[in-house]
Amino acid sequence: MYVRHERQGDEKAIRDVTVAAFEGHPHSDQSEPLIIERLREAGALSVSLVAEMNDDIVGHIAFSPVTLTPAESGWFGLGPVSVKPEVQAQGIGRQLILEGLEWLRAEGAAGCVVVGDPAYYQKFGFRNESALVFLGCAPQYFMALALSGAMAAGTVAYHPAFGGA
Repeated sequence: MYVRHERQGDEKAIRDVTVAAFEGHPHSDQSEPLIIERLREAGALSVSLVAEMNDDIVGHIAFSPVTLTPAESGWFGLGPVSVKPEVQAQGIGRQLILEGLEWLRAEGAAGCVVVGDPAYYQKFGFRNESALVFLGCAPQYFMALALSGAMAAGTVAYHPAFGGA
């Protein structure tokens, strides 16, 4: 398995992986493939990595800019992250997250936020930060990781692609 940046022609495989990964998931409204497509169309898919095994795309991760109020630049949101069900629990998602965060660090990003399972994302250094708020989300599921400098404070908003109709 190796991780690389998305390239032209990967769109259908990314969609298929994302659909399969979230199918029947109790915390999904099945909008994840549309979110990725909307981010791509808006030019807001800042980091889009795929995991390949035997020339087959088996995983994908997206990072997109988030806004903070009061204004703080250089922050990104992680997600969605998807792995084909038949190869889950083999470290593919972990590798996608690690390489995506490393890419953000190398580009000088200030930090990253995620909504998800605290037991999973805390392994990567994400923590619940009371100074950062994502309205409408239970605080224990919203976590942040400072990548350079101090932790930000304020209210976070994801790109409109996450809520578009």
